[in-house]
Amino acid sequence: MQGRVFIARVFIGGAALALAAAFAGPGLAQGTPTAPIPRVDGYAEIEALPDWVGVWAPGGGVGGFRGPAPAPKLEPAAQAQLDAFREKQRVEGVSQDAQIHCRPPGLPGIMRQPYPLEIIFSPKRVTIFAETYGQARRIYADGRALPEDPEHYFNGTSVGRWEGDTLIVDTVGFSPWVEYIAGVTHGENMHIHEKFWLETPDLMRVETTITDPGVLTEPLVSQAAYRREREWEIREYVCEENNRLTAGEGGANIELDLEYDPDDPFGPPPGEPE
Repeated sequence: MQGRVFIARVFIGGAALALAAAFAGPGLAQGTPTAPIPRVDGYAEIEALPDWVGVWAPGGGVGGFRGPAPAPKLEPAAQAQLDAFREKQRVEGVSQDAQIHCRPPGLPGIMRQPYPLEIIFSPKRVTIFAETYGQARRIYADGRALPEDPEHYFNGTSVGRWEGDTLIVDTVGFSPWVEYIAGVTHGENMHIHEKFWLETPDLMRVETTITDPGVLTEPLVSQAAYRREREWEIREYVCEENNRLTAGEGGANIELDLEYDPDDPFGPPPGEPE
């Protein structure tokens, strides 16, 4: 009986495939397209852009990575929030909640991590891959306007344009988790404006201006440098894979040795037996 059922299934399956091929027409039956496949265009415009190919390491060797940290000028309510946060840190220590939960920093923090970036050009788009948390920023350079009612993303919604060899980027719409000042909640209308340019063939500078009505009394301007590393590649970064942080009594802890502790709630490091 099982043999007859198997033969019947094979027969029915073969008949179904033949019927599908007949309806699909000779082109699909032979695995060939029935109409010309459209070609990608727009790459000629990319050839006119400055060469940013490769991986960029934070630092640049000129004035440090971030340069002098700008002091934010805060509205009274935001200053009170910052003061309370710093007092809490003094008493309880620095919170590791974001690290425990593998929560990415969002913009502008994703651009300021001690990990490299890779910049990819495609027609009417610039994509920045950050090794940190495996994040990607998509900068739309197709002439669209910023959304009036944007979704709230960690990296926001970015729209860019080229002014000569300088990329101008405006970003809005940020997750409530995003902080550009630790302990201070950003406002609904926070806006980040960036300028990317090459100072030398292998040194890029990025100027970032943050405006945040109701939080900042004036724009917060900073600058970062990146050095091109032509032989580097972006590596995989999966926070959950080797997250040794633990929450509980005494706060978060991190195991710097990879010796397996049988009481470790996260289990052994990857590649080691249970």
